[in-house]
Amino acid sequence: TGVNLVFDYPTLRGYDSDDPRAEGDVGKVGVAIDSLQDTEIIFDGIPIDKVSVSLVTCNPSAGLPLISMYFAAAEKRGIALSALSGTTQNDFAVETITSSAPEVIPPKHSFRISCDVIDFCIQNAPRWNPISYVGYQYRDSGSNAIQEVAFAISDAIACSEEMIRRGWKVDDFASRLSFFFTAHNDLFEEIAKYRAARQVWYKVMRERFKAKNPRSYTLKFHVQTMGSSLTAQQPLNNIIRAAYQALAAALGGAQSLHVDSYDEGLCIPTKQAAMVALRTQQILQYETNVMSTVEPMGGSFYVEYLTNELERRIWEYMERIDKEGGIVSATEKGWVHREISNSAYEYQRAVECG
Repeated sequence: TGVNLVFDYPTLRGYDSDDPRAEGDVGKVGVAIDSLQDTEIIFDGIPIDKVSVSLVTCNPSAGLPLISMYFAAAEKRGIALSALSGTTQNDFAVETITSSAPEVIPPKHSFRISCDVIDFCIQNAPRWNPISYVGYQYRDSGSNAIQEVAFAISDAIACSEEMIRRGWKVDDFASRLSFFFTAHNDLFEEIAKYRAARQVWYKVMRERFKAKNPRSYTLKFHVQTMGSSLTAQQPLNNIIRAAYQALAAALGGAQSLHVDSYDEGLCIPTKQAAMVALRTQQILQYETNVMSTVEPMGGSFYVEYLTNELERRIWEYMERIDKEGGIVSATEKGWVHREISNSAYEYQRAVECG
């Protein structure tokens, strides 16, 4: 029912595969897309009018031509843009804050392109999620749970304000804003983090933006288990780590899930490791009965306390971001990078101290 497409380093940086500056990086971490024909070849035989397609790790400067090629490939097959469903990551943080795709253009221009894609999709591809706010990338770069949510939601607030400035109403686009969070090792903190994020987003949409449509204030999020928490030593132990992380995502209300392979610390997944990751998800979904209720942790004294405490701290941190002028200004000043670096240092020091 869904397909993910991940791009290699040269594609994310805007280089063709035969560019001398791309030598050595072609095919690393994803697939090379140099042309419309490449896009057509990749999706040949895939019914893209019936399945959801996610364009992953897709920063705005590269994402604009990539989503354009995907839409053009669909039209060449006679498929209307209105029939397409899927998600473009399209978050300026991927390009200007985190390490997966080094900065290509300055933050304010990357942010503007993000909003241009949202603008286009509102008008032409109403079933497409034009952006996914990547809390995962912040966390993978070293931020803590509070920062992960606060940065992602502050990013969504900035986009919402810009779209309203362009003349749209919040209910025209809010239901298509999606989020991408991580699942780390602290089981209860992660469960509470998702619940707190849902509460914060609800209040942002209802109280700050006065949304009327219930779909606008429902947090729609994908979760991936934490790749940087998996070890190269004793890699089979990563199967257990990823399973518990996946359980936290399910108990916290994730809409979709990606379980990392146990050899994440060593290489691109082998066939066996990828199959174990898939079976982990399927066992969780079909054999544990964890999906039998929408709010399995509701009423737990500890989880309710922790949810409210995390929500309070997320609001406090978002106020700090506002004082820096919002997420774009805070990024331009280097404040976000310093905050993530400090958090990463504290975490690594705690690990090395046992």
